[in-house]
Amino acid sequence: MNKRTILCGLMFGLMLVSGAASAELKLAYVNAAMLLEESPQAQKAGNKLKEEFGTRESKLIQSKQELDEMQKRLSRDGSIMSESNRKQIRLDILSRQRDIARDEDALRQDIAIRRSDVISSLQELIRAAINVVGKKGKYDIIFYDGIAYADPAHDITQQILEELKKSDTKVAK
Repeated sequence: MNKRTILCGLMFGLMLVSGAASAELKLAYVNAAMLLEESPQAQKAGNKLKEEFGTRESKLIQSKQELDEMQKRLSRDGSIMSESNRKQIRLDILSRQRDIARDEDALRQDIAIRRSDVISSLQELIRAAINVVGKKGKYDIIFYDGIAYADPAHDITQQILEELKKSDTKVAK
């Protein structure tokens, strides 16, 4: 079963609980997207990804600029070039376009794979922080993903963010 099915079933079950029993439940929710953007671990991971792939992105940008220059040169000077020279530049342009497209695709795939790994690791850290806050706050249920609406009074995202900051400083020491 997927997470959404379990959450829907859980929510439906909670609705069936009588008013008196539901008053005893301590519920909260966490804004997952906010944690994946604002936690110190997410920011460090983003910087690490930029470092890891920045050189390749720069080289790709440089290659595109060189290609643009070649195309401009061909359109500007093509009429005064020899046929063989024009033909050679066109072949070079086509070859570079294929190389750039291939490199772009490879870079996109590599970034997607690494980002997926990073998000998976971050989600594990977030779940651990949710468990810590849940136990400390004696919550019965904390919703993490797939929430359509929730009263902001039940939002404990900042508490989870603080726990992530604490765990980040522990790791840094």
